[in-house]
Amino acid sequence: MTASDPGASTIRTVDWRLMPLLGAVYLVAYIDRQNVSFAKLQMAADLDMSEAMFGFGASLFFIGYFLFELPSNLFLARVGAPRWFARIMASWGLITVLLALSHDAASFYVLRFLLGVAEAGLFPGVLYTLTLWYPASHRARAVGMFMIAGTLANATGAAIGGFLLDLDGWYGLHGWQWLFVATGIPAIALAPVVLWLLPDGPQSAPWLADDEKDWLAAELARERRTVETPGSDRALRAIRDPRVALLAVTFMGFPFAAYGLSYWLPTVVRNMGAGNAANGFLNAGIWLLVASTLWILPRELARRGPSPWHGILLPLVGAGALVASVVLPGSALKFASLAFAACAIFAAQPTFWTLPSRFLTGAGAATGFAVINATGNLGGFAAQALVPRIAAAYDPLTPMLMLATGLVGVAAGTWLIERHHAVGLRLRNSAGD
Repeated sequence: MTASDPGASTIRTVDWRLMPLLGAVYLVAYIDRQNVSFAKLQMAADLDMSEAMFGFGASLFFIGYFLFELPSNLFLARVGAPRWFARIMASWGLITVLLALSHDAASFYVLRFLLGVAEAGLFPGVLYTLTLWYPASHRARAVGMFMIAGTLANATGAAIGGFLLDLDGWYGLHGWQWLFVATGIPAIALAPVVLWLLPDGPQSAPWLADDEKDWLAAELARERRTVETPGSDRALRAIRDPRVALLAVTFMGFPFAAYGLSYWLPTVVRNMGAGNAANGFLNAGIWLLVASTLWILPRELARRGPSPWHGILLPLVGAGALVASVVLPGSALKFASLAFAACAIFAAQPTFWTLPSRFLTGAGAATGFAVINATGNLGGFAAQALVPRIAAAYDPLTPMLMLATGLVGVAAGTWLIERHHAVGLRLRNSAGD
């Protein structure tokens, strides 16, 4: 640690000790959430399901997620991140493996719903956990680092998805069954690792020196004093806060676009003439590009200083790219537009997730993150249920126009939130004067 900048050393230590572990957790979770997009290429026919039936079953994940997100985050705030994250991982890994035993539409529907129940609380739980480790000035960058794991999961899942599908018939199992087994086991194996390595908070971290703990505690306490208002740390007050409702409705556009795109991408690329393995590697290339964007852009935005326009312009760029994927000629331009859209959709989210901590702390923040993420992820339900139906009625790329409207909604909602925040700051400053 340097005497001139004690915070820099502390944040670097937290980055290296905390983020790889949380990133590994999210990587495995995201693979288990999205493996269904590749499994569909064989599983739908094997279980005698139409595209619309399969899309509905895949979307049931988000119903279970929605119903149990808030209870999960409240349990996390009570029992601590290590124990609760380990429970989440063990249960979702087991259910992922059990998906290999699906024998009809009903069993697939039940297991996808239970997968959402099992994983509920992970993403907002990590967002809440990051508020205990990172001051606000470093939080968007931390969220960006964490979300990189999701894009790497898409890349990894795509790369191995095509390979595992080609194991069809090996030892009497279908390729999609191997896909579920191979992607479920790592979650079960990682659960005790998280329980062992993840501290409850900065004060119990053996790898932080006492002066680093003191600096971080003082910085977070100073920040809370600037944010706290009566009831900002209360769960019930957060549920009733209209700002939380506005953020939840606004956030729906992100999962709507992200899951609609990632769920349908393997089908779009296959329709361009790619085989299983080539399909996997082309999809992986898109998600590696998204990961690079998530690494570079939040750092660049932090260097330039915060601007309300970051969260407004990026969704509009993504919407334009989705429209371009429909109207531009040629497979190469369409594929490039989809890749550009994916970068914009994910790069906009780290900035969005800094908004709740402007007015929520403690249990209020845990509740707010859960409500926003749970409600917003209903957009993922809508996307996975509607995209196959629209594609069947028109063509595989027409649903991208629908996904673009969700991103326009994100831009509009973010503008309203930023405007509300700016007015509140002016009123507070006036009262202080």
